Amino acid sequence: MKVDLPLLNTGKVRAIYDAGPDHLLMVASDRISAFDVVMAETIPDKGRVLTAMSAFWFELLADVAPNHLVSTDLADFPDGAHDPSLAGRTMLTRRAEMLPVECIVRGYLTGSAWKEYQADGTMHGQELPDGLLESDRLPEPVFTPSTKAEMGDHDENIDFARAVEILGEDVAEQARAIALAAYRKGADWARERGIIIADTKFELGWIEGELAICDEVLTPDSSRFWPAADWKPGTTPPSFDKQPVRDWLAAVEGWDKTPPPPALPDEVVEATATRYREAYERICGRSLADWPGGT
Repeated sequence: MKVDLPLLNTGKVRAIYDAGPDHLLMVASDRISAFDVVMAETIPDKGRVLTAMSAFWFELLADVAPNHLVSTDLADFPDGAHDPSLAGRTMLTRRAEMLPVECIVRGYLTGSAWKEYQADGTMHGQELPDGLLESDRLPEPVFTPSTKAEMGDHDENIDFARAVEILGEDVAEQARAIALAAYRKGADWARERGIIIADTKFELGWIEGELAICDEVLTPDSSRFWPAADWKPGTTPPSFDKQPVRDWLAAVEGWDKTPPPPALPDEVVEATATRYREAYERICGRSLADWPGGT
């Protein structure tokens, strides 16, 4: 991919470029990370799925909050960003002043929340009812923010009181309301199509005085998707994301979860790519082949 614009930041998956005083260009690669380590192998179509799903959700959630998306059309990109390889994996966005917390919403008890509940009976410091099982649906979705870690560190789960200390009460309440409303609408939409959104992470930022949804939204990288038919409390349902990669790596003896990672087998790469594609097509009701950038 050739982008003749100033590079501002390169993350595990995305590269962000300066597209003028008011805009950014966000390019989603096919890279995949697990346990905070980027794999050497890429997942075919992953960048297109992340971009296509985000564009879909930005449109669907427009009545919940504004967002930063301007266009995914190559023709709308600035000079220096017309390489055909950018098609389908790139968003032209408005700049935003990002909140220093990640706005996580959990609808089901899983992942790090399940581990905390097993140890202390809490989730992000909040007490939960006794007797819950792994993957249980929570009585209602819960806003469980985290801090944004510096490069190489891990995010820290925090309670709402700590979020208020960081953001101020008014902003924290706005962020919570937007995140919960976006999760509920997205989860209802997905459930009608046979997929449970167990939890997700939103990134919010200020644009022209309003809190807007930014970055990616409700994708397999920012969310945990489960097939509703396979959900059963007390088990870990298969998920439409990088779970095949996590599971395979977790079973590798001798790897200490630091670079370099072991090489992923072809079948793990293909299983992961299939899950990403299926998540998009089932949730959005569209064929990925119709999204720009396909071969």
